[in-house]
Amino acid sequence: MTVPEITPEEQAELDKALYDALNPLASAIRSRETGLSAARMWDASPIEVALSVLAAWKVLDGEVKRLTERAAVTAGSYGASYEQLGAVWGITRQGARKKWPDAVSRPAPATAGKSTLALFGGTAELAQSPSGGWGWTGQGADGASGAAADGAPYATAEEAAAHAGAFLKEHALGIGDQP
Repeated sequence: MTVPEITPEEQAELDKALYDALNPLASAIRSRETGLSAARMWDASPIEVALSVLAAWKVLDGEVKRLTERAAVTAGSYGASYEQLGAVWGITRQGARKKWPDAVSRPAPATAGKSTLALFGGTAELAQSPSGGWGWTGQGADGASGAAADGAPYATAEEAAAHAGAFLKEHALGIGDQP
C-alpha cells in the first residue's frame, strides 16, 4: 500500500479546517498566558502572537500523535500487521513496531509457558509460573535429578534454560571422569 496523497483542493480544505480548529485554542492559550481576553489576542507584538500560535500547534501535534496511536492500535486489534501499519505510514515494519509497540498483539506460541531442553544426554523441563517467572526441573544423563534452586523463578525462559543447561552439562556421562 502506498502512502495516500491529497489533491490541492483537499489540502486547502484541510488547512482551513485545521486553522479553524487552531484559532480558538491559540486564543485560549494566549489569554491564559497574558490574562487578556481571547478577543484581544491580536493586540500584542507579532512575536508574542506567533509564539501563541506555535504553542497551539504543539498541543495539536500531541493530540494528532495520540489519535494516530489509537488508530494504529484499533487497526492492530482488527488483525492488521506491523508490515501493513508501516506501509500505510510510509515506514518499515520495524519502524511501525518501534512507533506503536503495543498496536499488534502477537499470539503466544503453542509452547508458551512450557518447553523441553535436551542436552548432553539429559532433559530439562522449563515452565513458566503464574507470576511470570521461569523455573526448571531436569534429569541428567547420569540419572541425577535437579531443579531451580529453591524453586526461585528466573526472569526469562533463556535464563532458566542457561541454568538447566549447566546442570545437564554437569551431569552428562563421562564429564565427571575427565581430568
